[in-house]
Amino acid sequence: MGLRAGGGQDLLQRREDVRQANFLELFVDLVLVFALSGVVSRVVREITADDAVVRWRSMAYLLVLAMPLIWLWITTAHITSWFDPRRRKIQWLVLTSAFGLLVMAASLPAAFVGRGLAFVLPYVILQCGRPLVLLPGLRGHPLGRLYLRSVLWCVGTSVLWFAGAAFSGGARAALWGTAVTVDIVAAQLRWPVPGMARPPVSAWAMDSGHHLPERYQQLLLIALGETVLAVGVTFAAQPIGPDTAAMLVIAYLSTVLMWRIYFYRSGQVLAEAVAAAGDRLTAGRATGVAHIVMVIGIVATAVGYEVVLEHPDGRPEPVWLAVILGGPAFFLYGRIRLERVVFNRLSLRRVVAIATLAVTAVPLYFTAPLAASVVALLVLLGVAVADARHAAGRPPEHPSPAH
Repeated sequence: MGLRAGGGQDLLQRREDVRQANFLELFVDLVLVFALSGVVSRVVREITADDAVVRWRSMAYLLVLAMPLIWLWITTAHITSWFDPRRRKIQWLVLTSAFGLLVMAASLPAAFVGRGLAFVLPYVILQCGRPLVLLPGLRGHPLGRLYLRSVLWCVGTSVLWFAGAAFSGGARAALWGTAVTVDIVAAQLRWPVPGMARPPVSAWAMDSGHHLPERYQQLLLIALGETVLAVGVTFAAQPIGPDTAAMLVIAYLSTVLMWRIYFYRSGQVLAEAVAAAGDRLTAGRATGVAHIVMVIGIVATAVGYEVVLEHPDGRPEPVWLAVILGGPAFFLYGRIRLERVVFNRLSLRRVVAIATLAVTAVPLYFTAPLAASVVALLVLLGVAVADARHAAGRPPEHPSPAH
């Protein structure tokens, strides 16, 4: 692990030497793959239920379970971006964060009926405890004021988290959904506290021009990797026939296309765009939100893949179409937001693709679920082909963020 002594302000020194994720951070990524896979399995169980209310409720469950996991991963990535991950204290914080993610992931099958505290405790302890561990070494540094404000907000939202754990079902989901929304929005506003001056740094600021953008790229790969894992596991448990074999190919090709659409070209030059941005705070916030949206879209798409593998024939439920078509649409919307960050423009190709997915939802209700997956694949293929045609014969486009 390369443990080195040192603490206090030394945690912030020589940070510029660390540009790429280390092996410890990649270990956290593996835990997140397991966690997101658990979210998909939990949601698929609800979305294929006989009760229509339960099926639609699963959409809320997807957000309520995935968002805290993603937000905990992002806040961990920000710690290793601000601080030198070669230091012992930071490495222990990263290891503790990975264990917290593991406990939360293990609680997912019964998160809304019995294991509420197992999901809440690691999240609250980490979000409140990590800033407290780092505060003694940040006296006089603007980041210290930011972390102090974050602790005050964390204590406040912990009431919602623990109140949710005291209930079950829909009430728990509503309280947890409110809590995680407040957590993320408050971070965007730099955790405002009356009487305390707003610090010049932000939870979203990119201290390193390369490390955090690369971590966001890896977050997308984590989500795509989870999709491949979920499809492979579900396919192995199903009788092999023409429909399931076709769905396996469709799911794999769709995942490859999402990877291609992300990395061409905004995802590929994200680090350069952040370095050239006139306002890194705004660029960091917009980049973070864009990736959260894309990951949620990918997770929803994975749910759609599993639904089609289990029910390739018959008329699809409306909520099934919401994930089969809505997942790719949500991903494309997040990619549009990323295009704004990197090139300061609106990607019309992706807007047309989202509109196409929305328009085809009505006729696809009268076909088999497999047909909806084919349409989603063709729309993603159309975006990738349009990107390739746009780039043909031209030099690689350089980022042009807002200044």
